[in-house]
Amino acid sequence: MSEAVFSEILSGLFDHTVVPYLGPGVLADVTSKVNGAPMPADSNSLILAMNGGKPMALKLMYEFPRAAMNQELKRGRTFLTQFLDKVYKDTQWTRAAVHDWLCEWKPRYVIDINRDSQLQDSYADEEHTLIVGLARIVGSHYRFKIYHYDGKAYEEIDQQSVDTDLPILFKPMGTANPEPNYIASDADYVDYITELMGGFAIPDFLKEYRKGKKYLLLGLPLNRDSERMVMSDIVYGADEHKGWFFRENPTDKEKRFAERMGFTLIDTACQELHGLVEKFDDGS
Repeated sequence: MSEAVFSEILSGLFDHTVVPYLGPGVLADVTSKVNGAPMPADSNSLILAMNGGKPMALKLMYEFPRAAMNQELKRGRTFLTQFLDKVYKDTQWTRAAVHDWLCEWKPRYVIDINRDSQLQDSYADEEHTLIVGLARIVGSHYRFKIYHYDGKAYEEIDQQSVDTDLPILFKPMGTANPEPNYIASDADYVDYITELMGGFAIPDFLKEYRKGKKYLLLGLPLNRDSERMVMSDIVYGADEHKGWFFRENPTDKEKRFAERMGFTLIDTACQELHGLVEKFDDGS
């Protein structure tokens, strides 16, 4: 990556024109504080954790939402919530290097498709707005909840009450904090993506704010339809050059999709960002 490209990324983060978009790869270095086991975050590790460490049928191992749908049909939707609570609410984890790096920058707007709460922890000392994705609810087309964090606790608010000067944390696939809400199974994704395409999964103020932004895709696999469809709609209205795709050893499918979408591929692991920043600051 050239110095000019990296300078553009850092400048964009500084002036809030570049938006970090976090995928499961940012949690690759996170481990349990109890036994050192890695956090299940990517599709394969989540499937194994959900199934007691055992692989499922090959067609179910293809993608977590498919495997989660299978388990929901067998054990009920409550099973998925309890499983994700156990992973992301009840277990103590070490901090991800990428989250520590972002905590130093405190971007104005961050998108995080993971279901853990490390991003929220990074903003625990300041007011912010939290947007959490929802699926399969009745009585409304809207597929989100909005919370205001006052520096101590979250309180649910409506769109009209949002202070647009505060940082925005967008958790499309849910979070355990302040209350468990997750998008996990195929049925969840179908419902959420349908309303996302229809404009009902993003608040109006965010639709306006996101216009012309560029995105920094970190740890985000683009070889499965679920992540691709969610990302494509969330970044709607972006700059013609949509940003940068950090992905070590990307597949040909990912390369083609990133190019078609307008992202510049950076063949580097997202965990290398902090070192790149230090190298850039040193002028080396």
